[in-house]
Amino acid sequence: MATGLSIHIGLNAVDPERYNGWDGTLLACENDARDMAQLAGKANFTVTEPILTQDATVENVTSTLRDAAGRLKKGDILLLSYSGHGGQVDDLNGPDDEPDRLDETWVLWDRQFVDDELFALLGTFAAGVRVLALSDSCHSGSVVRAAPELLSPRALREQFGTEDPEKIEKRIRVMPLSTQAEVNKRDAALYEGIQKETQAKDSGQIPASILLLSGCQDNQTSADGLRNGLFTANLLQTWDEWQKSGTHGGYRAFHRQILKRMPMNQNPDLFRTGHLDGGFLKQRPFTV
Repeated sequence: MATGLSIHIGLNAVDPERYNGWDGTLLACENDARDMAQLAGKANFTVTEPILTQDATVENVTSTLRDAAGRLKKGDILLLSYSGHGGQVDDLNGPDDEPDRLDETWVLWDRQFVDDELFALLGTFAAGVRVLALSDSCHSGSVVRAAPELLSPRALREQFGTEDPEKIEKRIRVMPLSTQAEVNKRDAALYEGIQKETQAKDSGQIPASILLLSGCQDNQTSADGLRNGLFTANLLQTWDEWQKSGTHGGYRAFHRQILKRMPMNQNPDLFRTGHLDGGFLKQRPFTV
């Protein structure tokens, strides 16, 4: 019988001492983690205690993922959710790794967690393990200030619930460009060392089957909310409707239904890597 294990990360703030005075205050990320943990429990996953804000350090996240990799075997599934800010650092692995020459990051409590680190950890999961990753964050730091200026008042209200630039900036799940530039310059040697130690594998070399649902496209921003992030809220509502109606579609159908609920300027992405298991994609979401 397959085993399902879930890990949920949510940060409503970061350590300002590690981010040049920026505390990254958000409202709904811890709720996202708790609500996804509740969904996982109802779907018969073994739920790891949510990793929240100050506990969401690189060491804790890394050790939790390593423990999961040691426990799961062929046929098992990991549900991994992250809610918080997204960031970027210069990519040193060449244009074949990241065409835009930037590595995306999760902005954890003590430092940025580079996507190379995450994929290196996912590469340690056994062949035949399914990994469903949900990331309600933004990886588009270059458009934080530009994007709102290009949107109509209606689009701003639809995504952020306001047209006020100051309020919008507080509801975008991405590190401000000025902070990102300062931190990346200060910690350049640190991130260079991380990238050298975790040379990105070709996706085909990852034996597990990885399916990522992210909160927006790379050139968009993800909105925070009062209760949940916009992406997480619509995912939870879609799942609740599927449960009530007995819908049995796969992940593509689930993704399309979430998209229908989203504003035009925030379109969640569906991405596959590792061993491309078509059967995984066709399963009803959150199937253990």
